[in-house]
Amino acid sequence: MKLIMAIIKPFKLDEVREALTPLGIQGLTVSEVKGFGRQKGQTEIYRGAEYVVNFLPKVKLEVAVNDDLVDRVIETIQQAAKTGKIGDGKIFVFEIQKAVRIRTGETNTDAL
Repeated sequence: MKLIMAIIKPFKLDEVREALTPLGIQGLTVSEVKGFGRQKGQTEIYRGAEYVVNFLPKVKLEVAVNDDLVDRVIETIQQAAKTGKIGDGKIFVFEIQKAVRIRTGETNTDAL
C-alpha cells in the first residue's frame, strides 16, 4: 500500500477528483495549505500598495491506494492538475506500514 500526496493549485481540485473516480478511488483527504517552490512567492498590489506574498495557496491531496494502482493514480493526478505553468505542484509517494478502519477493525487493503 502507498500513500500518494499531491500538492496542486486549488482550482484544479475538482478536475483531479473527477479524474480519480473512474479508477475506483473512494476516499480522498484534502487540506488547504500554503507554500512556495520555484515561484518564490509573488508581488501583488492592494489598494495602491505593493506587497510580497511569500506563501501561495495550494491544496494537498492524500489518497491511500493498493500498489497496483500507484502508477495510474500518479499519471491521472498529473494529467488533471497540469496547467503547463510554474507552480503546478508536486506528487510524493510514501509506503504505508499498516491501515486500520476504525469502525470495523479491518486492516491493510481491506481498510482502504
